[in-house]
Amino acid sequence: MELESLPDDVVASIEVRDRWRRASAGGGLEFLVTDIARWPLGYTVRVGFLDGDEQLHADIAGATAQITDACNLKLDFGHDEATGTFRRWTTADTSFAADIRVSFDMQGYFSLIGTDSTDGTIGAGGGPVGGNPGQRSLNLGRYAVNRPAQWEGTVRHEFLHALGFHHSHQNMRGTCEGEFRWDDDASYEPTTNADGVFVADAQGRRPGIYTYLAGEPNRWPRAKVDHNLRTEEDPDVVAGPFDPQSVMLYRFPSFFYKSTPSSCAPTGNGQSLSDGDKRGLNLLYPHTAHEVAGLQDRAAAVLRSIGAGTEGLPSSNGGYLGEAYRSRVAALAAAQAAGAH
Repeated sequence: MELESLPDDVVASIEVRDRWRRASAGGGLEFLVTDIARWPLGYTVRVGFLDGDEQLHADIAGATAQITDACNLKLDFGHDEATGTFRRWTTADTSFAADIRVSFDMQGYFSLIGTDSTDGTIGAGGGPVGGNPGQRSLNLGRYAVNRPAQWEGTVRHEFLHALGFHHSHQNMRGTCEGEFRWDDDASYEPTTNADGVFVADAQGRRPGIYTYLAGEPNRWPRAKVDHNLRTEEDPDVVAGPFDPQSVMLYRFPSFFYKSTPSSCAPTGNGQSLSDGDKRGLNLLYPHTAHEVAGLQDRAAAVLRSIGAGTEGLPSSNGGYLGEAYRSRVAALAAAQAAGAH
């Protein structure tokens, strides 16, 4: 089983940026990160494709309809009805042809979170993935060659990342931290199959998550396992209820869990958005004036929590957090005055 993962250099640049935010903001970190990663309310997010044919593009656009039906945001795939074509981007681009830049040519599945897709500090080293015009921000590996079964669920999972969602198994309100079998069974003898995957030894003792993911095809060091699977125990984090039906919850092999059935295991079909997913979308991108007012109050609270005065606070990419948040509050106030639909 190969797990979804961004390239190491991209993860490193995100962690540097987030450490700076944490040090600057103090309390209210999750509000800060959420509001920066969220696309503007009512925004039309342009999506483009690097490779793949028109039928694949049409199918992916269709699979995202569940997402945009649930929130005040539009995904624009640049469909030209006259030609049947969709928006494309290239690795030579120096200006943004698309906000979300989809590819099918790299190994595995991954997506940057929300507006990280257009943050030039992410992947600034010039690698294939990052927030710059000629870099991939979302990948669906080998879809152009051989789409997997239940491919629609993976599309929705990755596009929810692209709109600001994180994995449900890292929700501090869930049970996954305590339910995961992090370590090997006692006296486990490291044993691999012909593909280099760690398996149970001759006595039936099983590898733990750290050992298993250190083998093929993931080859993850312990720190990368922690980044992708561990729950962040932070009293400032605000999360919705753990949702076992969410498409953002991984379907792990049974040996990942201490109990069967596990309270951390998904109960949904992995294909369609859960009611919880839809509530989360409406929280980030609300429809009604009342909900927009709540979002405005949240943004104003963040502005107060970071102590952003008239001079603002310098951000990781040379801007000013205070200025950014004042702008966000003003935009939300304008949306409320206009009346959200």
